[in-house]
Amino acid sequence: MNELALAIPYLGKNNPKAARWVVLLIALVAPMIAISFGRSWVRILDFAMLYVLLAIGLNLVVGFAGLLDLGYIAFYAVGAYTFAFLGSPHFDIHLPFWIVLPMGAAAAALAGIILGLPTLRLRGDYLAIVTLGFGEIIRIFMNNLNYPINITNGPQGINGIDPLVLFGWDLSRPIPVTDDFIINPLFLYYYAFLICVAGAIVLVQRLQVSRIGRAWAAIRDDELAAKAIGINTRNMKLLAFSLGATFGGVSGGLFAAFQGFVSPESFSLMESIAVLTMIVFGGMGNLAGVIVGALLLSALPEVLRHVAIPIQQALFNDVLLDPEVLRMLLLSLAMIFMMLLRPAGMIPAHSRYSRPELLGQEAVK
Repeated sequence: MNELALAIPYLGKNNPKAARWVVLLIALVAPMIAISFGRSWVRILDFAMLYVLLAIGLNLVVGFAGLLDLGYIAFYAVGAYTFAFLGSPHFDIHLPFWIVLPMGAAAAALAGIILGLPTLRLRGDYLAIVTLGFGEIIRIFMNNLNYPINITNGPQGINGIDPLVLFGWDLSRPIPVTDDFIINPLFLYYYAFLICVAGAIVLVQRLQVSRIGRAWAAIRDDELAAKAIGINTRNMKLLAFSLGATFGGVSGGLFAAFQGFVSPESFSLMESIAVLTMIVFGGMGNLAGVIVGALLLSALPEVLRHVAIPIQQALFNDVLLDPEVLRMLLLSLAMIFMMLLRPAGMIPAHSRYSRPELLGQEAVK
C-alpha cells in the first residue's frame, strides 16, 4: 500500500500517511461508487480484483525474475478447473472452498514447476515460445478431455460450481440487513477478493526485499553474474515459476466460484497477452504500477462499450468496430506509445538503493 500511496500525485510525496488513508478509503468505497452507475460496474470491479491477482503473480515471473511467460493464463485455468472438479456436480464432489482453493493453488504450483523444469536454460524469445505453447496445450487439453472419459466436459465447460462460503455465509446470496437494505452478492465477492489482493500485496512486498527477491533481481539483471556469486539460479527460477503460478491458481479458483461456470474459452492466449500488457503498461517490476495497470486495463472493455458504440452510431449510423476488437487495437497502440514514450511504464520501478533518502546523510550531501 505504501507504493500505491507514493504514486498519488502531490499527496504521495508531501503527506504519505494521508495518501495511505486515501488509498484505503478508495479501496473500501469503490463498489459503493460503482453501484451508482449500475451493477455491471461492481461486477467489473470484482473481475478487476482477479486481474490484479493475476498481474501480481505474473509480475513475480516477468518483473522480478525477468522470465518472459506468455502462457501464464494456463495456471489460471488449472486453478479454475481444479475448483470445478472438487466443488461441483460434475464429479459430484463438494469439498469446502478452504480445502479446494489451496488444492487449486498447489495444482497450479505443480504446473509451474513442470513448465519451469524443461525451460531452465531458455531465456528471451525461446522461453516466450515455450511458455506460449504450454498455455495453448493446457487450453486444448481442457477442450478435448471429454472423450473417451469425460473429465473436463469439453467445450461445454462445467457449470453449477459451488460458490464461496465464508463462516457459514454463502457469498452468492444477498444478505438482508433490514427490509429496505440488502447487501448485494457482488459487494460480498468484492471484499473477499480485496482481502486476497491485500494478502498478496503484503506477501510480495516481503518477498521483494528478502534474499529471494534480491536473488531474482540478480538473475533478471545478469544470470551469469548471479551464478558467479553463488546464487542457485535453477532453484530460484523454479521458485519464481511456482509462486507466480500459485497466484494464478488462487485467482482461477476464485473466478470459478464467482462465475459458477468455467470453459476453455475463458483461458485463451489473448488473456495471457492482456495480463502481460497490464504489467508492461503499469510498470514492470513495480507493485504499484502493476496494480494500477491491471485496474485501468480491466475496466477498458466496459468503458469502450459505453463510449465507443454511441460515438460510432452518432458518426457513422453504424457500429464499425466491436468493442472487443477496439480493445485489442487500443491495447496495441498503448503498448507502442508506452514503449516509445515511457518504456518503464506509468509508474517505473526503482532500485531499492536508488533514492537519496535511502543512501544515508553522507551520500545525500
